Amino acid sequence: MEKLTYTFKDGVAVIALNDGKANALGSQTWAELNEALDMAGKDDAIVVITGRDGVMSGGFDLKEMGEGPQNALELTSKGSKFARRIMAHPRPVIMAATGHTIAMGAFLALACDYSMIKAGSFKIGLNETLIGMTMHNFGIELARETLNKSHFNRCVINGEIFDPKGAMHAGFFDRVVPEEQWPMAIPMVGQMFGQANPKAFRETKFRSRKALFAILDQAIEDDLDPAKVHAI
Repeated sequence: MEKLTYTFKDGVAVIALNDGKANALGSQTWAELNEALDMAGKDDAIVVITGRDGVMSGGFDLKEMGEGPQNALELTSKGSKFARRIMAHPRPVIMAATGHTIAMGAFLALACDYSMIKAGSFKIGLNETLIGMTMHNFGIELARETLNKSHFNRCVINGEIFDPKGAMHAGFFDRVVPEEQWPMAIPMVGQMFGQANPKAFRETKFRSRKALFAILDQAIEDDLDPAKVHAI
């Protein structure tokens, strides 16, 4: 794998994004993420998605998005389908954000069962409207479900960008981890989720999200239809 690494230890699979830059989410990265999640499934592992020091992800690969409208629709769909996949993954999926977490990177934080971020001068948020992109239906519905109600408009429509503490209050993260505690954050969260009964966790996760999955699946379908994308 070129865009990430996969390691498995003590029942925890760590998927670490690292393209040496902004961890842009392009087609190759989505393919590797899906491959890594397949591996985690075979290992029956608790999954942790993390990044490189200072950067979790800057979002979709804008160069690939700019290759044409159809490319943009298909790349967006790949991101939505992966987020939907981790929401339905039978074992816990945790984000351990190492830094800046923007756009689709922030949506992945929302899709995980538990998300934490290292304390620091980092930017987190959904900047789509700031850079001229109309928010996709999947993103709107995921944000509607997971962000704090008081922050929905600020995040989705206004494109407000937060620091880690502000992002936690908005609902992107469950915890901000002090820098000195970060080396132990992944082992500790692995231990915490390792206490959950796998069968009960899996069945409760599926049951509680059944209605949401129907909404998200329709959104994914609508986002691939240009007529619906631009409909008002």
